[in-house]
Amino acid sequence: MKKQALVFSLLCFIITNTKAQQSLLGFKSSDAEIINEKIFDAQLSAKRVGENIKKLSSVPHHVGSVGGKMVASEIAKVFKEAGWDTKIETYQLMFPTPITRTLEMSGVTNYKAKLKETPLKEDATSNQADQLPTYNCWSADGDVTSNLVFVNYGLPEDYETLAKYGIDVKGKIVIAKYGRSWRGIKPKVAQEHGAIGCLIYSDPADDGYGAGDAYPVGAFKNDQTVQRGSIMDMVIYPGDPTTPNIASIEGAPRVDHNDAKNLLKIPVLPISYGDATPLLKDMAGPVAPREWGGGLPFTYHIGPSTSQVHLKLAFDWKLRPGLDVIATIKGSEFPDQWVIRGNHHDGWVNGAADPISGMAAELEEAIAIGGLLKQGWKPKRTLVYCAWDAEEPGLMGSTEWVENHAAELQTKAVAYINSDGNGRGFLGAEGSHAFAPLITEISKTVIDPQTGVSVFERSKAARAASATSTAAKKEAFQSTAYPLGAMGSGSDYSSFIQHLGVPSLNIGYGGEDEGGEYHSIYDSYDMYRRFKDPTFAYGVTLAQTTGRVVMRLANADALQFDFTELHKTVKGYITELMNNVDQLREKAKVENELVNNSVYVYAADKTENLKLPVLLPEVPYIDFTSVLNALAHLEKAAAGAEAAKKTADAKKLAEINSKIYTAEQQLLTNAGLPRRPWFKHSLYAPGFYTGYGVKTVPGVREAIEQKNWAETNEQMGEVAKAIDRLSVYLEAL
Repeated sequence: MKKQALVFSLLCFIITNTKAQQSLLGFKSSDAEIINEKIFDAQLSAKRVGENIKKLSSVPHHVGSVGGKMVASEIAKVFKEAGWDTKIETYQLMFPTPITRTLEMSGVTNYKAKLKETPLKEDATSNQADQLPTYNCWSADGDVTSNLVFVNYGLPEDYETLAKYGIDVKGKIVIAKYGRSWRGIKPKVAQEHGAIGCLIYSDPADDGYGAGDAYPVGAFKNDQTVQRGSIMDMVIYPGDPTTPNIASIEGAPRVDHNDAKNLLKIPVLPISYGDATPLLKDMAGPVAPREWGGGLPFTYHIGPSTSQVHLKLAFDWKLRPGLDVIATIKGSEFPDQWVIRGNHHDGWVNGAADPISGMAAELEEAIAIGGLLKQGWKPKRTLVYCAWDAEEPGLMGSTEWVENHAAELQTKAVAYINSDGNGRGFLGAEGSHAFAPLITEISKTVIDPQTGVSVFERSKAARAASATSTAAKKEAFQSTAYPLGAMGSGSDYSSFIQHLGVPSLNIGYGGEDEGGEYHSIYDSYDMYRRFKDPTFAYGVTLAQTTGRVVMRLANADALQFDFTELHKTVKGYITELMNNVDQLREKAKVENELVNNSVYVYAADKTENLKLPVLLPEVPYIDFTSVLNALAHLEKAAAGAEAAKKTADAKKLAEINSKIYTAEQQLLTNAGLPRRPWFKHSLYAPGFYTGYGVKTVPGVREAIEQKNWAETNEQMGEVAKAIDRLSVYLEAL
């Protein structure tokens, strides 16, 4: 303790006697904040990050497991020892696990799938008991037999290609490659086309030996590795499927899982490329298009297969306890303004990378903040640190907590800051665009441990290196702002921003930590320390980044919301949508001229089954005037809000702060998005057919993509109203 106190004293002396060169957003005087951040940084330990990753990934810890209870208890212990007021909130969550898994082929080819990953001597935890078997959570029970059809990545456009070949999947079982979209999209589209079952395999070209050495020699999938995962249709709603819109507390009313609108009706199973090989080799029918090919050493055919495939799955459909760890430090001045930080703690198996690497960083923040408390520091606003359970099956722990505390959160939540898995590489950040200047500022103060430059500069260099044109490279090199991304889904921020309108951020590092361990028994401490972040330095880097966001929001004189940045971003989205409509109109015009003139050119590999092209429907005039007028209104209102903050005295600034963090709720629509009303944000949502991937201005964008012009105009009006509501709200600050 004496040594730690001496370090703190020296830091304070050095920094206090060095004139601050930086003026931080939201602070009238930045000196104290900079000193506190230096003290915060000094307490972060890469060694401890590694120790916590090892401890918390030492056993399988899926929701409801003995290991899951142990992990939640260990996390709560760390929070308590650091001085946080800590509790565990328990929710009763539907979480089905397999009773029966059978996959076999009979006929010309006879094969029974192994459906099991191989323990390895190089991976100490790969042979443990209590591992969840390889399965897709939320698959339907089913016992089906049919021929197999290869559908590439199983996306809507792949079925358009199948139609050109005259191949129908109705009544068939399909096999799709992992990749190019979230896994749940593949069975969703298959079911829509009449398939009775779906297999998903990882092709070695994507994340096996085609990408790099296979585990344990390298980081990529060996021939028995399987990606477990949820196939809940989260774009309808996340959380417990049996309690839509309400919390899964004891005694909550439930719908039968067979009636849940976000669950599919066909059996679905993930398999390794080892198990997929004999199934794919049995395929007859046309040779697959060249771009459909993979890394297996034979020619890929579309099918149907010559042999019959039998798929039988059954699940237990039980309720299990989900344990959310909630740790709090009460704000000294504004206790009813909450800065919330979260990462999930449950894994499909041992989960060292996903999610424990991010959880270990969050624990470092909590420990360092606890150290500041012991030095007399107090946050002005309340800090709420969360460790979510049951994220993997469908964001259940966070969603049920949000639904349970919705009214309070919409009154008190200043922001939610999320992380998930973390590794070596580049800063990745997405979120509410009013936070864009804050993320730019912070990214310029955090130093990349590998290169010694700021994470902002390293990210900029990476964007320039991957740019495909000279102009794009020049733009990347000249950029002075971090390009904050938009939020789709796939992690615990979804219910905060897209259901309640709580301003949110999602932050992590990666890009040099590629591998094939995702959701397998090989997502282990041994894998992580060899291939993901060997020195655990990026755990510290993540803690520095998210810790700065938390501390600056907690102690700012003026909360760092800049809606002028949101205006610029949304204006870019609308310009993009206008261009999309113009391109669709031009495409229809050109292709229809070709058809009318009978000069349609076929590919060199023309087959007799290819259908003749038909005339495309004309694209009508789409009037964007209402949204453009709303944007002009927002531009003035946002500029006025920024000016008001700069001239306000302390009393007025406190009043502005008390209102500005709820401004984003004005962008919610009462009706929600078409066909999925749980999603209420008019600017950000996961796409109906992208899963994790974001669709910005989703109501309008998806209506345009579906060429539903009546809905396009309807949603245009909803977006314009939402932007105008925000403008009026900002004008009243």
